Amino acid sequence: MSDKLHIALLFGGNSSEHDVSKRSALNIYEAMDREKYDVSVFLVSRDGIMINPEDSLRVLEGDENEDAIVKAATDKVDMSNPLAPIMALNDVKDIDLFYPVIHGNLGEDGTLQALFRLLKKPYIGPGVAASAISFDKDLTKRILNQAGIRNTKYFLLTDQNYQDYTYEDMVKEVGTEVLFVKAAKQGSSVGIHRVTNAEEFNAGVADALQYDYKVLVEASIDQPREIEISILGNEKPRASKLGAVVVPKEDVWYDYNNKFVDASGVVFDMPVELDQDLADEITQMALDAYKALGLVGLTRIDFLVDKNNVPYLGEPNTLPGFTNISLYPQMWEVSGISYPDLIDEIIQYGLAEFERENKLSYDFVELGEEKVGTKNYNAERTTK
Repeated sequence: MSDKLHIALLFGGNSSEHDVSKRSALNIYEAMDREKYDVSVFLVSRDGIMINPEDSLRVLEGDENEDAIVKAATDKVDMSNPLAPIMALNDVKDIDLFYPVIHGNLGEDGTLQALFRLLKKPYIGPGVAASAISFDKDLTKRILNQAGIRNTKYFLLTDQNYQDYTYEDMVKEVGTEVLFVKAAKQGSSVGIHRVTNAEEFNAGVADALQYDYKVLVEASIDQPREIEISILGNEKPRASKLGAVVVPKEDVWYDYNNKFVDASGVVFDMPVELDQDLADEITQMALDAYKALGLVGLTRIDFLVDKNNVPYLGEPNTLPGFTNISLYPQMWEVSGISYPDLIDEIIQYGLAEFERENKLSYDFVELGEEKVGTKNYNAERTTK
């Protein structure tokens, strides 16, 4: 019997970050120590169907015929079976831990985490509730506000009431003439618009409502700097050194285009030199938010700092990218943790959180009674 952990690496997904996920997963796959891990890979297609490991590996390693590979693989699946989207998991046995590298929809919204919980398996990253809350910008802000953690003022529109509000109404509500309109549950600047007039506002809301029925209208920050921080750990998380994203002045803000289409003008400053009081404040805000949101494992947290050095927490990214330009691993690299060691730690935190959750009871037990036979969702530990 092998002493290696069998890791199931999931990538792809049906979000706008499908290709980003592939690049992240390839880096993680290549960095995993084969003396410690056996790795099976599973592509989740753009239609949300898991593909068998053999074909998934072909896609991961750069086969350009992804659509043809996915079609051939899914044609063999009985789609009348309600379990068809996950049937590929039957192709391997004894998975010790799931390592999702699926950004955005399905990956970061609690869906996969709920599946892993049903399968009674450890996984990396935050749990169901923390993932779902952190993916919803409205719920995130509600918790940040309750915890007293500074973030930008916002107003919530829905598909039921958006026609009752104008651009002028929103300027009065949030206090700035430049507004950001955002779909509540989307990532990577999809469904986000910087608006400065009624026409842009109406178009931005209409676009955001394609992605979610909740839309945030946020105040803008004057002359903002984009500051990032990586958090690692469970009950006692620790923070990396800070990084900065510097976008060309002509781009105005860090949007989808300069993230993924043409990032040639973007500069990453790591570690960034900041006033020590400001750096300490950002770090503490990030750690406080991590705990308030119930996060474990790993998260990258984005901040905006205004011209007066006042930081505002932007949003958490609970399964951050691991591409060659991704900030999460780079910030740990400059903080003294290598890429392979970082992956090892993330896996160990996933196993530890599974162990911790396994101690909870999900059946009534009289106080003082021994919990023999009490069942919970993780009753059978499968990790070698």
